[in-house]
Amino acid sequence: MATRRDVLASAACLAAAPWAAMAQEAYPARPVRMLVPYAPGGATDIVARMVGEEMRRVLGQPFMVENRPGAAGILAVETMARARPDGYTLMVGNVTTNAITPVLFQRRMSIDYEKEVVPVARLADLPAFLLATTTNFPARSLAEAIDYARRNPGRVNYCSSGVGSYQQFDAVMLGRREGLDMTHVPMPGGAGPTITELLNGNLHLCFLNVATAAGMVRDGRIRALAVASDARLPDFPDLPTMAELGYPGIGTVAWQALFAPAETPRQVLLTLHRAAHEALRAEPVREGFRRQGMRPMPETSLEQTRDWLRSELTLWRRTTEAAAIDLG
Repeated sequence: MATRRDVLASAACLAAAPWAAMAQEAYPARPVRMLVPYAPGGATDIVARMVGEEMRRVLGQPFMVENRPGAAGILAVETMARARPDGYTLMVGNVTTNAITPVLFQRRMSIDYEKEVVPVARLADLPAFLLATTTNFPARSLAEAIDYARRNPGRVNYCSSGVGSYQQFDAVMLGRREGLDMTHVPMPGGAGPTITELLNGNLHLCFLNVATAAGMVRDGRIRALAVASDARLPDFPDLPTMAELGYPGIGTVAWQALFAPAETPRQVLLTLHRAAHEALRAEPVREGFRRQGMRPMPETSLEQTRDWLRSELTLWRRTTEAAAIDLG
């Protein structure tokens, strides 16, 4: 005759059975969800889809992109962090959503970012253009743009993807360096509305990633004044870097990376890290990145990836304190 202890033990085993089976099954055994904190079509979405397709080839399961824009990336970050830590909910984020937002908007987040989120793999570095409109804006170089802004205080509009984005910090630091009074115009709707406003001349200056703007720079519809990169771009050899023009440290390389809930088993993280690393070596990804002006940036280990993110968070703590921008 079964005792009460036997009944309780059996119930506990039955309750644990799904988790035990999950722990024993090979990963991944079903499709993986990859959250993207922006609408489709932007650089982060492009990276997620290209890398996800190659990770599907490597691991044999679909990596399905789910776009979850909103709240400077907080919506996607918190959704991913609260998901079951089993490797089936990931996030592809960037410097704004996964380094600046956790520093700048820490009190608005309902999670402890550094304890509940872990980087899986650094994926890509994406240089940024400093762009100028060609509509009713005479500047053809950075020096001319600065001179124009100095002579027209408050009349030059610069854009960003939102308050607290890297584009805003870069413009603020440039403006303070030169004593400029420029007007910030947040454009949280994404690259499409930003490009439209640059084309019609309502926006005058903007730091924007190369992948988004390269085509319009080539055909002359928008003018690139400089590039935020450690070297000139092969496809734009005549375009100087910000450092060459005398502004080292101003201008952000907009990296992209893969993230997971912090309690995800190490073996699953290792599987994902290795698959991402292999995906970045695949010719379709390398060629796709090249066309978008991106550089694959695989880290050699999980530990190296974590050290890299810690250094980025430290950098942006210093940067946000120095800029002291008005968050509105």
